[in-house]
Amino acid sequence: MASVLIALGGNVGDVRATFRKAIANICGMTQGSLVARSSDYATPPWGDKQQPPFVNACIEIETRLDPHTLLATLHKIEKKFGRDRAHERHWGPRPLDLDLLAYDDVRLTRRELTLPHPRLFERAFVLVPLAEIAPDRIIAGRRVRDELAKLSTDGIERLPDLPDPA
Repeated sequence: MASVLIALGGNVGDVRATFRKAIANICGMTQGSLVARSSDYATPPWGDKQQPPFVNACIEIETRLDPHTLLATLHKIEKKFGRDRAHERHWGPRPLDLDLLAYDDVRLTRRELTLPHPRLFERAFVLVPLAEIAPDRIIAGRRVRDELAKLSTDGIERLPDLPDPA
């Protein structure tokens, strides 16, 4: 089983409800198991700042899927929840964004997939929730919490936990 880190984000619709359903889909469609889930965080928009704030979170799963199959599965889940990669604005609003951050210690550079995620260490909105669940994880020779300490976390707020669904 591979240990995989995935970032979740969105700013259209009931994002937190989408996360709950998307995580269930991720585990089911990847034949994976959820190892850890961060809190949800309200974060300022990245890139295109003329849009509502985002909600971001991270999960760790274990799966037997290879990285390319896993990425294709994540894209199917995004589409299921209303994301249209072909017609959206770059860094614009979206109901669900799933980023494959790290897959074990695999390093890969292909047109369709780069591991670890090439902008992982530039984004506090990813590192804050990631540091909650994997502060000591070493990715590409760098410790998550050490990389987070180098970035500003201004505007990132932990959201209160939601009640468990009945």
